[in-house]
Amino acid sequence: MTPQTPDYQQLAEQIRQLARELGFQQLGIGAAELGEHEEHLQRWLDAGHHGEMEWMASHGSKRTRPDELVPGTRRVLSVRMDYLPTETEMAKRLANPNAAYISRYALGRDYHKLIRRRLQQLAERIETLIGPFGYRAFVDSAPVMERALATRSGLGWIGKNTMLINRKAGSYFFLGELYTDLPLPIDAPQQTEHCGKCTACLTACPTDAFVGSHVLDARRCISYLTIELKGAIPEDLRKPMGNRVFGCDDCQLVCPWNRFAKATQETDFTPRHNLDQASLVELFRWDEATFLKRTEGLPVRRIGHERWLRNLAVGLGNATSSINVIEALKQRQTHPSALVREHVDWALAQHSINT
Repeated sequence: MTPQTPDYQQLAEQIRQLARELGFQQLGIGAAELGEHEEHLQRWLDAGHHGEMEWMASHGSKRTRPDELVPGTRRVLSVRMDYLPTETEMAKRLANPNAAYISRYALGRDYHKLIRRRLQQLAERIETLIGPFGYRAFVDSAPVMERALATRSGLGWIGKNTMLINRKAGSYFFLGELYTDLPLPIDAPQQTEHCGKCTACLTACPTDAFVGSHVLDARRCISYLTIELKGAIPEDLRKPMGNRVFGCDDCQLVCPWNRFAKATQETDFTPRHNLDQASLVELFRWDEATFLKRTEGLPVRRIGHERWLRNLAVGLGNATSSINVIEALKQRQTHPSALVREHVDWALAQHSINT
């Protein structure tokens, strides 16, 4: 007997229900093509806006053509999962120059493994319904244009701040994808944006990283400077960084659509080791062993202790002058890393301390 062809419409609804049971807030189904997004990416790369992120320019067209990355791909299942902690006090933290501001997505457990595991579980549950099928899961782990695919799957639109925005959930959520060979019915793509005349995100950027609507020059973005950049932070961008030491949420914080953002239900995303309340001085005093211990399993760990100190030194240079701040900086003046020493010297100079 030959296997019965699945009712793909019914299967799509079953998959959505399975996704909800696994903690995803939404699942959309899109075709395996990206249309105009391919041209937009190439223009962005040609302008050099990706900075040191050479991986953005590698892999040829595999990034924009899913069936080249995973042959046989017919559909992309895009999922989103909320990450905003229940109590964030983002504006309050940013207004306190002595507080260490860490982007809200990075306060809890690293989302990559959690979402990838959930996607794997989703695939396994689909297999219990229809048997083996072709798939591959991604969570920011390969040349995949997540936001573009999410728009093609109906999860939202790409706002002027280049973030994916959902009318019912704002933008504080993670994305993941399941490439599959199943010919599922596709959801209506998000054809239009709903930003209107609002430019709050563009004007709120501390470092003027937006060179136009929907165009971010990563080389000026605080998230890039504190996470991706390996060398010295350009001096003209250090003062505007304020107390932001890992990532930045400003363009999301001012977005009107984020009044609809939901607090996460995932306990793994709740802040760990008091990182949402820590001072710059407190974190700057961590030695490498403490850093590795307290950032285990967190996104923050990826930058390493050297760049952690670099970022915090900039924050301390922008902090209110005090004995504690100056003493903490002086303790790092003889650090083995020239990168750290340079930023410490700059920070002390901001407090009129000769080095």
